[in-house]
Amino acid sequence: MPILYLRGLTGKIRSAEADVHLGLSLAFIAGAMNAGGFLAVHQYTSHMTGIVSSMADGLALGDFAIALAGLSAMVCFMVGAACSAMMINWGRSHQLQSEYALPLLFEALLMLCFGALNDNLYQHMKLFFAVMLLCFLMGLQNAIITKISKAVIRTTHVTGIVTDIGIELGKLFYWNRNIDREDEAYVSANRGKMLLLSKLLAMFFLGGVGGAYGFKAIGFFATVPLALFLLLLAIMPVIDDLRLYFKSGSA
Repeated sequence: MPILYLRGLTGKIRSAEADVHLGLSLAFIAGAMNAGGFLAVHQYTSHMTGIVSSMADGLALGDFAIALAGLSAMVCFMVGAACSAMMINWGRSHQLQSEYALPLLFEALLMLCFGALNDNLYQHMKLFFAVMLLCFLMGLQNAIITKISKAVIRTTHVTGIVTDIGIELGKLFYWNRNIDREDEAYVSANRGKMLLLSKLLAMFFLGGVGGAYGFKAIGFFATVPLALFLLLLAIMPVIDDLRLYFKSGSA
């Protein structure tokens, strides 16, 4: 049963339930990397709104170093999303079961590299590289679940999640005075959507708490358990493709 579950979680043949479970798992990881990464590099790396605003502030104040750093972070996020889309489309064109698992596997390997930054680079280079790598990882991951769910689920874009929860709450408490339920003007909340968004928000928050504690306790090495968890999520479709490859090669 665990093998079948993992195969369905990141495999090519998907269900709506698998999309939700994967989205919740990735939201936890995104929260851990974002909040924990802040303790490591003193910057939130999933918050492109803030990064673009810092670029504007830097230009207005004549601080071109801040503007350039913001531009670099935004480009890395964008390149990460593009890389994810390219890997998924490549896997799809080759009819791989791991079309969605491949970018998750890549993300896990990069997270292991991030964990190795602690002793292998000088402090100033480590800080810059760590920020760029985290932004790349955030873009990579957000694109994965966006592609899988057809933009229904996002794991790093909490602003959108909170906005959508607010919209559904507005519908929930709207007073349909003298309006029949069958009328097109009747306003009703999508409780299923609101529950899903609330779960995503909660998982991002819980991941943030866990990631912050982890980075505070053991620093960059705190990414290793997260990377291993991602490997667990991605491994079964990759194994399936490897089995098929070697089977066809020996035939």
